[in-house]
Formats: sequence, C-alpha cells, structure tokens
Amino acid sequence: MAEEQMWIGGEWCAAESGETSDVLNPATGEVMASVPRATEGDVQRCVEASRAALNNADWKSMDPAQRGRILNKMAAATYAKAKELAVIESSNNGKTFREALSEVRYGAWTLEYFAGLTDKIEGSTIPVPGSRLNYTLRQPLGVTAHIVPWNFPLQLALRSIAPALAAGCTVIAKPASWTPLSLLAWSKAMDEADTGLPAGVLQVLTGSGALAGDALAGHSGVDGVVLTGGVPTGKTVMAKASEQLTPVTLELGGKGANIVFPDANLRYAAKAICFGIFMNAGQMCWAGSRLLVHEDIHDELVEAVCAEVSKWPVGPGLEDGVRIGSLVHERHRSEVLEKLEAGLAEGGSLVLGGKALDRDGAFMEATVVTGVDRSHLLFQDELFGPVLAVTSFSSDEEALELANDTPFGLLNGVWTNNLSRAHSFARDLECGMVSINEYPITFPQTAFTGWKHSGIGVEQSQDALRFYTKVKNVNVKL
Repeated sequence: MAEEQMWIGGEWCAAESGETSDVLNPATGEVMASVPRATEGDVQRCVEASRAALNNADWKSMDPAQRGRILNKMAAATYAKAKELAVIESSNNGKTFREALSEVRYGAWTLEYFAGLTDKIEGSTIPVPGSRLNYTLRQPLGVTAHIVPWNFPLQLALRSIAPALAAGCTVIAKPASWTPLSLLAWSKAMDEADTGLPAGVLQVLTGSGALAGDALAGHSGVDGVVLTGGVPTGKTVMAKASEQLTPVTLELGGKGANIVFPDANLRYAAKAICFGIFMNAGQMCWAGSRLLVHEDIHDELVEAVCAEVSKWPVGPGLEDGVRIGSLVHERHRSEVLEKLEAGLAEGGSLVLGGKALDRDGAFMEATVVTGVDRSHLLFQDELFGPVLAVTSFSSDEEALELANDTPFGLLNGVWTNNLSRAHSFARDLECGMVSINEYPITFPQTAFTGWKHSGIGVEQSQDALRFYTKVKNVNVKL
C-alpha cells in the first residue's frame, strides 16, 4: 500500500498531525493507499505558501508568454503520463480505463488551450470627456482554492487549474477524499518534469471536505473559490466564502433531458442516450438522466436504448471490454438504490436493471424506468447513478415545459432534423448548454456553465478567464 504525501510549498509532506486516511479501489474494496488528513494548520501553510508564490517576482513578473510555455510543458508531461494516470484514475474511481484515458487527455488538451491564452488577457481603452486617458488592466485574482469532485478527479481539477495558472494566479487544489490519487500522481509528474513552474504556485492538499474544504472556502487569504460538486455542498461553500466576500465559481448538479422527436435518427440517438447516462456509471452532473420522447416513437426508442445498453459489459474498469465500471463507493451505490426504490414507489415501470450486482465491488445494473411523471422523484432529483427516467410527450410545447420543469439547468439535448424546432428549443431551454443531435459534448474552448441550481459562473472557454482576473480602471489627466 502506497503512503502518499501532500504537495505544499514545493515539497512533499505529511499532515501536521500525522493522521492519514485510507483510499479504496471501489471495484474490489481493497485499500490502495493512505493519504494525509490535512488540518487547519496545513491549510494555513498552503495559503501562506500560495501568497508568497503569488508575490514572488518569479511568478508575478513573469512574461505571460512564458506562462504559456510552462502550461504547454505541463500538457506535454500529462500526455506522456496519460496511460499511467488513467490506470490510477480507473482503479481509484471505478470507471473504465477507456473513459479514464479520455479524461486525462482532455485535461492535457485543456492545458494546451489555456497555454495559448496567457498573453491574450487584455484590458481596453475607454473614451471619456476631457483631456484624459482612461484604460483598464486585467490582473490576477490571486490565491485560488479548487475543491475537486470525485466523479472526474483529474479532468475537472485541470479544467480550473489551467485557466487559473494562465491568468497568473496561484492554486491550492483539494481533491475529494475518496479519489485523491490521480491528482497526486499528476502533481508528481509535474514536479518531476522540467516545466519551469515556480515552487508554491501549485499545491495539492488532501483531507476531508468538511475540514480542509471549509477552511479553504472561509480563509481570508484565499481570493477565489472554485467548486464542482452537489448543490448542498455548493451552498455550504458559498456560505463560507461569503464570510470574506470571496467570489466563487460553482458547477453543481444537473437533471439533463434528451428530448427526442419522431424525425430524429433513433438508432444514433439511442447510442448517445446510453452514453449520456451510463458512461461513468451515470455519475455525471451533465448526465442525460431524463429521456423525454414523443409518444409516437416511445416504445421503439425505449427498446433501442435497452438493447444497446444490454451489450455493455459491467465490471472492473481495467478489464478488457468493460463499458460500465464500478460506482465510486458502496455507500454512494446504496444512496442511489435507496432513491431509486423511493422513486419507484411513486410510480413508473422498471423495464431494465434496478439492482446491485451480486459480486465484490460497488457495481450496479444499468437501469431504465418508464412512465415517470413530472412530480416523481426520478424526474426531479439527481440520483447520480446509472438510472434513466423516461417520460412521453405529445407536442413541442409539452416537451419544452417538461424539460424546463426542474430546479436544474445544465445540459439538455434536442434530437430533431427540423431546423426551426432545433433553434427554437436552443433559445427557450432554461439551461447553460444545449446540444443538438449529439450528447453529451463539450470542448476546452466552449463554455461549460449552468443556470438555476446548476451553478454560478463559467468553466472552460475564454469566459472562464474572467473569473481569474480582476479589473482595474486607470484614469490619467493629461
């Protein structure tokens, strides 16, 4: 069993208390490693080291183009270690190796994308009355805390680390207590690679969200907090950050719908619907956990979805051919099954799956429930597991109303060959992202953003850089 350490101030170290926590492989239940359990003193050490690195001329006065070269070197090192990192990610999270490898490479791509933006963070000149020059500067936000979720442990860490470093901020990343290993391994790879990143600019702190996460969110020395997680966690972090008036970016839950019309390519749609809810065992904020299907094609599409996912083997993520891996923890699987049971008690018909698999590990069957009413738990609540809730509709107006009848607003999919309908739904859906005739899809250069309870702010794209910079207005009397 590996005994991992935290990365603080350019050094690998244990927690101040010496306490550790075990990290499990959810596919086997075996202990993979132990990691330090950070204290408030460790958080303080991190913040002090980040503040010192922020004010150090090696980082503060660095040519922005040089920051870009560093990020490109980090991307290259990530690509070089991609398969090793994917094995760790798969083993610690439970997902398939293929999914993990794709996510590591996406993280490297994100580093490359923001590497190209470091010297393009520009202010503007503003016409004002009189003999004056007026302009704005965009300067680094400062010390940023990144509270990372367990469902995409490395990809979602890099999604926010990359723009923060590109903007000239310093970073404290805290991985989820269940899945810290891939981020620690990536940090070791960055430490060993000759990237030129100054010590203390990037740090990784392990421990519980309740202690380390809250301490970071409420710390007066932290200038910005980025969280990907559930709505209750987001509210807690936002409340802590409000004590210091610290700005936040929150990417929270979702209850995405794939809305399928009779003129859609049903064979292709069925495969994408499966990918959108059963990938990563459904543990995705942007999962298409609702299927809204026109009554004329309801039975045909449900049959196609069930036939498609029935071909997907379930098992340990490192086994060849596996398409659905383990859930992240047996405790999480129990929560998903409890919600599923409560939802079925309200109505609906279980047409596929619905059970835990009788084997070691936190495995669960791919599940499809039809006849789900808009008032049902399965329509409204985010189960965060491999459960698809199916609801039929008869008109465009009803489909739009059903899609918007949720407290969430992250990603929705529209399946139609009617150009007018496609663009009308893209305009009228109450969500941050809409994908037409494919699902799910995103790129480092496109905004990942949610409305309503799905979050505050933007990840990815040039818009993400706005969070990591402060605007300063300068007026000069000539």
